[in-house]
Amino acid sequence: MDPSSLSSSLRVVISALHKGLRKQMYSVDAYSMTEIDTIRHLLRNEMLLPSELAALTRVKTQSMSQILKKLEDQGVIVRTPSQSDKRKVYISITPFGREMVNQTKYDREEWLKGVITQSLTEEERALLEKALPVLHKLVEYKG
Repeated sequence: MDPSSLSSSLRVVISALHKGLRKQMYSVDAYSMTEIDTIRHLLRNEMLLPSELAALTRVKTQSMSQILKKLEDQGVIVRTPSQSDKRKVYISITPFGREMVNQTKYDREEWLKGVITQSLTEEERALLEKALPVLHKLVEYKG
C-alpha cells in the first residue's frame, strides 16, 4: 500500500476506534470536548489559573469562565484563592472529578478489551501487539 493510501486508511480506522471509545464515556453527553480537555489539563497539573486553562484549551477567558462554572457546579473542580495574590484563583480537580475520570478510563478499557477478546483471533491479537511500537512512533513523532 502506498503512503497516501496507508495514511488515509489509518486515519479512518483510528477515527472510528476513537468514536467507539468515546461512546463508552457515559458523561459524553454531559461534557463538550473543551470541557473534557479542561479536565485532562487539570489531571496533568495540580493547579492552574483560569487564564492558563483558557490558553491550553485555546478558548477565550469568558468561555473558560462558563466551563469552570459548570464543572464547579457539578463538583468536578474546586477554586482555591492564591495565598500570595488574592486576585488570583487556582483551579484543581476534586476527588469526585478524579473518580469520574478513573471510571471513564475503566469503562473504555473494559469495552476495548471486550472488543479485542470477542472479535480478534489469537494471531490478530499478536499482530496488534507487534504493531503497538510502530503506532507509538507515530504518536511520538515531533517532525
